[in-house]
Amino acid sequence: MNDLLTTEIWNGKTIADFLSPEFLLTIVGSVLAALFILFVGFLLGGWVRKRLVRLGEKYSHLDITLFNFLGNVARYIVIGFAFLFVLNTFGVQTTSVVAVIGAAGLAIGLALQGTLSNVAAGVMIVFFRPFKLGDFVEVNGEMGTVKDITLNFIELASISNVQIIVPNGEVWGNTITNYSSYPTRRAEWVFGVGYGANLKAAEETIRDAILMDPRSKTDPEPFIQVNNLGDSSVDFLVRVWCDSADYFQYQADMKRKVKEALDQAGVPIPFPTRTIVKAED
Repeated sequence: MNDLLTTEIWNGKTIADFLSPEFLLTIVGSVLAALFILFVGFLLGGWVRKRLVRLGEKYSHLDITLFNFLGNVARYIVIGFAFLFVLNTFGVQTTSVVAVIGAAGLAIGLALQGTLSNVAAGVMIVFFRPFKLGDFVEVNGEMGTVKDITLNFIELASISNVQIIVPNGEVWGNTITNYSSYPTRRAEWVFGVGYGANLKAAEETIRDAILMDPRSKTDPEPFIQVNNLGDSSVDFLVRVWCDSADYFQYQADMKRKVKEALDQAGVPIPFPTRTIVKAED
């Protein structure tokens, strides 16, 4: 039995060495130190995450989604370092562990490069905020109201209320048209009148019909000018500013109101005609 206890089994140590009170105290100390390091790591990680989230909540112009993401990343980084310290406490060479983690991270990154590119684009979208929830936008050929912004994709609701999912990589790498960015927009129409019409009366009729609508803004002043002499009509170019929220309905309403006003004023509105001349025998 004594020979067995004195037999060398690992790194110059015998079974008796492993059973000695000094060694057991060392193991207990290492375990307690590891538990303490993990406790501090989780505590510190949670504190860092909360600080980043509160920073995002403190400033209204910053998007909280980005800070939630950064907070979670920071938390996991702190916890990861805590695990490395624990391994070091038990005598494990952390250099090789870091190399393995790096290689695994590279392999995962290559396998998920499409997803990671969407996440990177999502961070840019959330940070620079080219649009926000509720904005009416056009991205990558798709048009709709922004319903959700995540780190992987954005969700749009089309005019027909159809859900459209656009990956962030296709959003950030393409032209973004935000129709809701500014509080006002300029509506534009072309109204044609006949060549025999009184142009001054036609212009006044169009102006009165437009300005009677409370959605029409007088500053800047509406632009109403003849801009084209067509084949069968004299065309008025009309530009008027309105609130962005009213734009689509306002533009449609004005077409009907101006048409009715011109009819009531007796201003002829031309339409394409064709004259057929019969050739003589």
